[in-house]
Amino acid sequence: MSERNPCLTCGACCAYFRVSFYWGECQSAGGSVPDAMVEQITPHHVAMIGTTAKPARCQALLGDVGGATRCSMYEQRSSTCREFTASWEDGRHNPHCDAARAAHGLPPLQPPLLPEQVA
Repeated sequence: MSERNPCLTCGACCAYFRVSFYWGECQSAGGSVPDAMVEQITPHHVAMIGTTAKPARCQALLGDVGGATRCSMYEQRSSTCREFTASWEDGRHNPHCDAARAAHGLPPLQPPLLPEQVA
């Protein structure tokens, strides 16, 4: 994650959504997600501890939402987390990012300025 990544001063998605995924991503099944960080929600799916009830907050989230944040298991995170992108990170708007930010009183991220817009 780059130093300019907006996620390092946000963390709203980690404290808003249920983070569920196929149990095969857990270490006991050969995956990378530590078993101690998940709880079973169906016979074939698990969720990150802290994300199954509201208010949600993933156990792996360190720091304060809207301040300095980081994931304590970033390299071992699930596909759900790997596939979630901040708005405009890949050039596309993510309304789910906006919803999580709004739930924590944060404004939506704005698209980067085009070269002709920079003065």
